[in-house]
Amino acid sequence: MRVAFGLKARTGRAVLVAIGGDLGAPQFVERAELKLLPEGAFAPYHAAEKLEPAAAQKSVRRDVAAAHRLAAKGLGDAARRLARAGHDVVGCAALVGPPLPDWSTAEIIAVHVRMHQAEGVLFREVLVAGAKACQLALTTLPEKTALDAAAVALGVTRAQLDAKIAALGKQAGAPWGKDQKEAAAAALVTLK
Repeated sequence: MRVAFGLKARTGRAVLVAIGGDLGAPQFVERAELKLLPEGAFAPYHAAEKLEPAAAQKSVRRDVAAAHRLAAKGLGDAARRLARAGHDVVGCAALVGPPLPDWSTAEIIAVHVRMHQAEGVLFREVLVAGAKACQLALTTLPEKTALDAAAVALGVTRAQLDAKIAALGKQAGAPWGKDQKEAAAAALVTLK
């Protein structure tokens, strides 16, 4: 069966939802959580907040590199797992947001809200980079309007999309919250 991944970044992790089939009769295949930071690591800019500037820069660089490795590994593992199960992984959709201004690590750490903003951008960007590293066809959707953007991309009404996502949620069982719904909508766009 043709399968696509939908990805929604969270701090230090991502929700992956795999949907198969086609828009007419989509099927829930799997959901997983991808770790984007090593065990025991914390949000990179927050973790560096009290460090000296050089140490903060080094800490952030280390965590960003780890996030890139973990995203590529998690997506690669998921793609291989589904391929072994006989599925054809046709692509991946990631929810993205606006880019970060060209701030230095010191400028980010100096303002608390910037740390949250930078970490949000970081985890979304590592998912995009991970999909590319795994050579998965990549689609992006704006995170802030994910469901509306998916409906437009699919050429369906929001009510029709919501019904498809609700049906997928019944197939999947709990948990099926906002993150899983948005990831599923993104996956549907890739299956189109």
